[in-house]
Amino acid sequence: MFFTQVVNLMQDNITKVMQRGENLEQLNAKAEDLSSSSAQFKKGASEVRKAMWWKDMKMKLILGGVLATIIIIIIFV
Repeated sequence: MFFTQVVNLMQDNITKVMQRGENLEQLNAKAEDLSSSSAQFKKGASEVRKAMWWKDMKMKLILGGVLATIIIIIIFV
């Protein structure tokens, strides 16, 4: 009877270790997916940031040009 309990306990332990290994593999796969997704997000965010910077710079240049034109017109007229 005692031997049967020990065998059952060992089998349960082996099953738990195997499940733990599977869970660790799943967790590792999810971590790799998350890492890949974060790299793609970082790249996309960087592209958007650069695009918005250029858009803002174009607007500043246009406003500067308009103001410069207005000042030149006021000075020479």
